[in-house]
Amino acid sequence: MKNFWGLLPKPIFALAPMEDVTDAAFRRLIARYGKPAVMFTEFTSADGLVLAPPEAQKMLRKKLIYDESERPIVAQLFSAIPERMERAAALVQELGFDGLDINMGCPVDDVVKSGCGAALINDPLLAQELIRAGRRGAPHLPISVKTRIGYRENTLDTWLPTLLSEGIAAITIHARTRNEMSAVPAHWDAVAQAVQIRDRLRSKTLILGNGDARDLAHAQELARESGADGIMLGRAIYGNPWLFSNRTSPPSPQERIGALIEHLELFDELLSDTTHYAVMKKHFKAYISGWDGAKELRIHLMETQSSREAKTTLERAISHFS
Repeated sequence: MKNFWGLLPKPIFALAPMEDVTDAAFRRLIARYGKPAVMFTEFTSADGLVLAPPEAQKMLRKKLIYDESERPIVAQLFSAIPERMERAAALVQELGFDGLDINMGCPVDDVVKSGCGAALINDPLLAQELIRAGRRGAPHLPISVKTRIGYRENTLDTWLPTLLSEGIAAITIHARTRNEMSAVPAHWDAVAQAVQIRDRLRSKTLILGNGDARDLAHAQELARESGADGIMLGRAIYGNPWLFSNRTSPPSPQERIGALIEHLELFDELLSDTTHYAVMKKHFKAYISGWDGAKELRIHLMETQSSREAKTTLERAISHFS
């Protein structure tokens, strides 16, 4: 097995998998502007990859588009059925991914009710079966897991050793319980606790922390304080494809507008035949803010019905700065 995780300098900075955010278009843009050490696909249903009819498969496979510039690139899957995880993992290996991540932390009701995501915290035996199924399906890929500190309360003392016993390459700990969702500040003391548990058990599994990292400097600080091998950044990437670059000055309005135009072009190129344009609108506020006239420009953008309309509006706006 080729395990890229062990070759990465620490602390490792990773891009979080976020549904309808870190899609193929946005990841391609991020890789151009400031690539993180590891990139993850969006949260993808193993059940759908195995069972969906051809048209639905076409849409789902778009979540697994990637470019060479994104490597190492990890596919994140979720399921509660080991056989489906195994078959989907085989597909992930066949598609040439560098790793497979199994989601055991998503707190969304529909996901939890189906026994997936954070529900697995309450079913450790099934969690182990899913890891083993992933390994059977993708024997040449390192397996990682993204999870939370517990379901209703912090249960890392019992939950984490269950995962570590499987000898996986890395575990990302979202530093909140499932019931806390993202409504409270991340408990970074729990990430430090996870590192201590890992060290006590003499496991070689890497521990990454996740939750509320504002930027790279803050991520460095969190890694130092918690002892984590790396930090996964999520919401800080909104409107900021420069997040993982080493630039010290904030992007100008012209740069922000230019990046959004490029994002729209990548959306058209990669996703527009299967993904509704409305997905792009969730990015507008993040890109277009912080200067006089930004609010008015956002209002105009939200009224657009296509990428072409949005690009025309943005090109008109950028010309006012020159």
